Amino acid sequence: MSAQDKIKAAAEKVAGKVEETVGTVTGDDGLVAEGKAKQAQGSIRKTAEDVKDVFKK
Repeated sequence: MSAQDKIKAAAEKVAGKVEETVGTVTGDDGLVAEGKAKQAQGSIRKTAEDVKDVFKK
């Protein structure tokens, strides 16, 4: 996994956590769901890159 990909995945997870928190504070269930989805997407991206790294060895 390149450093750039790691940064993108981490940024996506952080952005999702921020969205989820803002949604929780404002009572916006849709924003909470979007935030959780972004966090999941970041985790999936990291996992996919980790799998690629395993097969590159």
